[in-house]
Amino acid sequence: MDFGKITARVKGMLATPKTEWPLAAAEPATVGSLYAGYIAWIAALPAIAGFIKGSLIGYGAFGISYRTPIGAGIGAMVLHWVLSLAVAYVVALIINALAGTFNGQKDMVQALKTVAYSWTAAWVAGIAVIIPWLGWLIGLLGAIYAIYLLYLGLPFTMKCPPEKSGGYTALSVIVAIVLSWIVSLVVAGVIGTAVLGGAAMTGAHLGSTSGDNVTVDPNSALGKLAAMGERADQASKELDAAQKSGDSAAQQAAAGKMMGAAMGNDGTVQALSTDQVKAFLPDTLLGLKRTSSSAQRTNAMGMQVTEAHAEYGDGNGRNLTLEVTDMGTAKGLMAMAGAMAPEEERTTDHGYEKTYTAGGRLTHESWDEQNKDGEYSVVVGQRFTVKANGNANSIGELKQAVASVDLGKLESLKNEGAAAH
Repeated sequence: MDFGKITARVKGMLATPKTEWPLAAAEPATVGSLYAGYIAWIAALPAIAGFIKGSLIGYGAFGISYRTPIGAGIGAMVLHWVLSLAVAYVVALIINALAGTFNGQKDMVQALKTVAYSWTAAWVAGIAVIIPWLGWLIGLLGAIYAIYLLYLGLPFTMKCPPEKSGGYTALSVIVAIVLSWIVSLVVAGVIGTAVLGGAAMTGAHLGSTSGDNVTVDPNSALGKLAAMGERADQASKELDAAQKSGDSAAQQAAAGKMMGAAMGNDGTVQALSTDQVKAFLPDTLLGLKRTSSSAQRTNAMGMQVTEAHAEYGDGNGRNLTLEVTDMGTAKGLMAMAGAMAPEEERTTDHGYEKTYTAGGRLTHESWDEQNKDGEYSVVVGQRFTVKANGNANSIGELKQAVASVDLGKLESLKNEGAAAH
């Protein structure tokens, strides 16, 4: 195995993708050689990091922590890795099938190259799960950069016109997200943790293709995804024009619009400021004083997310954490997740966890009666998440903690910063 070649390809894709893509597309390869010589190794990185975090380091804060048993952790690691390999192949099949729709050339090996090398950023960034607090941010940036790599690579691997790359990218990304949700659900079932959503793409049917469009049932999940692809296609044309103009401000605006379209929005979305989000955190929570608070706003490649969290305690070992997050640019995906998420419930000897919709809001709760520890979170306005977790007498207290946030006021801001085009 030539690990030097693998390392060089990773460096090239992450540092100089515009010059690396033509080289990668021209290299002779087979499906087998791509898996054995690249995909199997790079896709293992986040699976291994997840095992280290879950079974060796553990999760938790304020003196409360838990670890996945070693046996279950190893099983989940292997399952995560195997499913990642399978999903990569399925997404490659879909990218190959869509090639004609976007005036590209079908080639399964090139489609697999597209997935393997564009996903490099996300797989490498997946290592960051072991980093406390900042791990999620690095993972998010890796996923965003992977989208950018896909956008750059499609014209070289699938021979699609550059002006069609935006729509091609958007539809491919959404399919990948749906499949990744399914993988998360399966792995979570093995290690006994919860995820805040799922995916059930039912009722969608692909019709005939004509010109540049895919004919689908507009009310189906795939129909909505196709509409997102069309918006991204239009946004990509504007990005191409901005790039040719050399106007950096126009390029930034066009990139933001394309990212917004890929995330399911009809226009750009500016996440709320840190002060706006932090203002929703109360000074006291269930009689506990606020001991610390912080907020951060991420803005990278047109993707904006603002998160604020506060810690509350009584100095005698009872601690709660309250978080409010504005998903900003991912607002459209949050809406789709809410529409597609199935209801789930799992019970154990000492507690339960479940995901359901209540009052039109996607809700997740988990409770461990033995340790008197749990989590309760809701999606508000198909854009914001509010989550409380920690020590409590019952899940009812965590629900009260979430209710201490002015959810009505938060929901009234669901269109704040959204600019339609």
